[in-house]
Amino acid sequence: MFVTGIGTAVPSTRYTKTQCWEAFRRSVWYEQLDARAVLLIRAVLQRENGMEARRLALDSLAEVFHIDPDTLQQRFAAAAPVLAAQAAQRALQDAALTARQIDAVIVSTCTGYLCPGLSGHVAERLGLPAAVLAYDLVGQGCGAALPNMRLGQALLGSQQCRHVLSVCVEVASAAMYLDNDPGVLISACLFGDGAGAAVLSGQRSAQRRPVHWRDSESLLDTSTREALRFERRAGMLRNILTRAVPALAADYVKRVLDAVLGRTGLQPAQISAWILHAGGRDVLQSLGQRLGLEPMDLRYSAATLREYGNLSSAFVYFVLQAALADAAPGGWWWLSSFGAGFSCHGALLEVA
Repeated sequence: MFVTGIGTAVPSTRYTKTQCWEAFRRSVWYEQLDARAVLLIRAVLQRENGMEARRLALDSLAEVFHIDPDTLQQRFAAAAPVLAAQAAQRALQDAALTARQIDAVIVSTCTGYLCPGLSGHVAERLGLPAAVLAYDLVGQGCGAALPNMRLGQALLGSQQCRHVLSVCVEVASAAMYLDNDPGVLISACLFGDGAGAAVLSGQRSAQRRPVHWRDSESLLDTSTREALRFERRAGMLRNILTRAVPALAADYVKRVLDAVLGRTGLQPAQISAWILHAGGRDVLQSLGQRLGLEPMDLRYSAATLREYGNLSSAFVYFVLQAALADAAPGGWWWLSSFGAGFSCHGALLEVA
């Protein structure tokens, strides 16, 4: 399988941490949350934490504090199809393909629900063929990109498809929840809205630098499910984020990496580019320590986190796009995502 096109999309409105803090101070939640919660939000939004800005599908930050089930659902229904289709269209353009050449579309999300699903909205907006195979994947959290792509790989391997469109879209502003729990507050401060897409093909493209998917591995440890997940409360999604996440993520990423390298006979030093989901500054630092990486190795993930925040499942598309745009050295690249479950996924890419 080859990645023959990459596209990303974010809302047009950029909000800095300072703007988010000032908006919170003006909101009713500033008085409703307890003093410890306010101090935590202030620390996250005023100190260095690896993130500077994010994009939200809101006309003003005052809207983010309108938190009720109907408002959040309407926000998802309005933003998710637009962002998903924009990223997908850009991936098609990057691959020099038309919508009529796509045989399957796979869309992942965890921040909202539509029925019919987002795949139909993407198909409609792009003008995909009526016979397109359409799949919607939900509930895989930040790690969803690689399972999405592995389904694409299976479709290509079945000989039913020549080109598959892989899309992940998250509208974190449609999964907003506030209470005094530290994990809930940190999530509210760090996540941004965005979508990523890739065209997956059975043959390399003559139009762009070859990105060859060579091997992959997944790990699912249900015993740590409570460390990172969504729950439903009062009809809304509430993120559960615990202190164990950075260490768990680093351990699982290392185990998945070791499994693939063990099969291929490669060494970590032979990886020339690291395409990693960041999660947050603490997660990225933990990954670097566990994998024995230098800050330079993590530069694409760190830059994405700083400018866009945690984009959940869409994040790794942005990182891969950044590495390709920067003409990162060819050879073996490692792509990894992780999230709710607790799940972790990795893929070995060979890039010319």
